[in-house]
Amino acid sequence: MNFLLRIFTWWNRSQTSGIRLFTARKGVKVGEDAEGNVYYQTADGKRRWVIYNGEIEASRIPPEWHGWIHFTWDEPPTKVAVAHKSWELPHLANRTGTDAAYVPAGSIRRDAPVERRDYEAWQPAE
Repeated sequence: MNFLLRIFTWWNRSQTSGIRLFTARKGVKVGEDAEGNVYYQTADGKRRWVIYNGEIEASRIPPEWHGWIHFTWDEPPTKVAVAHKSWELPHLANRTGTDAAYVPAGSIRRDAPVERRDYEAWQPAE
């Protein structure tokens, strides 16, 4: 079953056989990030892609690799280190839909939503 999922689907935590074949034929490995995602490009450098280690989620690409894969800069972070500012926080994957997602004050997702007193709800005339 796992074999069939790899052949026909890309969202089941693995690359498809087409991507695997293309990577084997045309891919030049450029590097890996801390999460184990592997980055490739073609020999002429016109195409760049990532093979995810685990769940396929675009927000799992760290900022330094995101800039390279989207052609913001030419050299990958393995060749030229990206300068980080003192105020930058470590990269976090998208947490939307999880228990760790940001929930602002007043949201209905909070355990005790804030009671709003800054407006009065409209009531239709009887």
